[in-house]
Amino acid sequence: MGRPPLNPRLAEFGTTIFAEMSALAQRTGAINLGQGFPDTDGPEEIREAAVRALREGRGNQYPPGPGVPELRTAVSEHQRRFYGLEVDPDTEVLVTAGATEAIAAALLALVAPGDEVVALEPYYDSYAACVAMAGGTRVPVTLRPDGPDGGFRLDLDELRAAVTDRTRLLLLNTPHNPTGTVLTRAELAAVAELACERDLLVVTDEVYEHLVFEGEHVPIASLPGMHDRTVTISSSGKTFSFTGWKVGWVTACPELLTAVRSAKQYLTFVSAGPFQYAIAEALALPDTYFTALREDLRAKRDLLAAGLADAGFTVHPPRGTYFITTDVRALGESDGFAFCRSLPERCGVVAVPNAVFHDDPEAGRSQVRFAFCKQEAVLREATDRLRILTL
Repeated sequence: MGRPPLNPRLAEFGTTIFAEMSALAQRTGAINLGQGFPDTDGPEEIREAAVRALREGRGNQYPPGPGVPELRTAVSEHQRRFYGLEVDPDTEVLVTAGATEAIAAALLALVAPGDEVVALEPYYDSYAACVAMAGGTRVPVTLRPDGPDGGFRLDLDELRAAVTDRTRLLLLNTPHNPTGTVLTRAELAAVAELACERDLLVVTDEVYEHLVFEGEHVPIASLPGMHDRTVTISSSGKTFSFTGWKVGWVTACPELLTAVRSAKQYLTFVSAGPFQYAIAEALALPDTYFTALREDLRAKRDLLAAGLADAGFTVHPPRGTYFITTDVRALGESDGFAFCRSLPERCGVVAVPNAVFHDDPEAGRSQVRFAFCKQEAVLREATDRLRILTL
């Protein structure tokens, strides 16, 4: 062949770090705190709702392209219940194969070759690949651990400086993976002001919306001037602990939603038919469910954070999500990649280097991410193993 088989736009993307580290965990028998999936299933009544849908023949054939009406209505009611947002289930809700497809569809629909996309880094790895597939240019704005509590913060001046005449949209993620940052209402108001001033679209990934331990989750779509320029993405996997079902959704004004649907229909077309009915029921669970989920994960965050500190890591406390970012320099290390690749053999634990989430790997060279969405006994065993690093 005259040229490599892979599209040059994807040449920089190889096997994901999650596949590499999960394979390493399996080969060594290490505890996998690298990939962000729970090790227990979600509510039994929601699993039974999926079984019931299967047996009753609901969703076993192609569901409607935008998603089953029951789920679109449930998403609309969820937005009203938690945020006071009015979303039309018929024209402003689109069901997707998880948030990952929603991100891909939104960027493929809204970004043209040559457009710039400003994204907060470190970022979920699919963002970079989707911008590349759309032919766009990603422009990173780096979150840095400079807050009074050791957490990561957004430099609003740096964000403003990153916007040029070629900028098409801002790609946000709050609560933020991997840093655990939750953008404040004031920060989001400044982002909204910038978007309105420069006539930018905003795509916002809010899959951890119910996993906020300090502060509050504020959808940027709820702020003045943002309804008609925001594409909001969320999903069921992180909130209900059924990550394998891959049920996500997009909410946006009709014009933007139509654009996203135009791209989405040529990706999976439709997916997860019976599971859509189950997630419709999940979204109607009482407030006690969401509170219990948050408090359970808060306790697990605190358990793992204390264990990591005892093991010698510098810990950057997350305000939300499944993840804790640490710095390994206090352990006499400097390279997160090398550290993570050696960790399973050294003490039987797997983590992920943050450098893979940066355009400039040096920006996150010494940072390592651990997931705490695991059973308490697993976290205790992991922290016991990690203490060997201080011996």
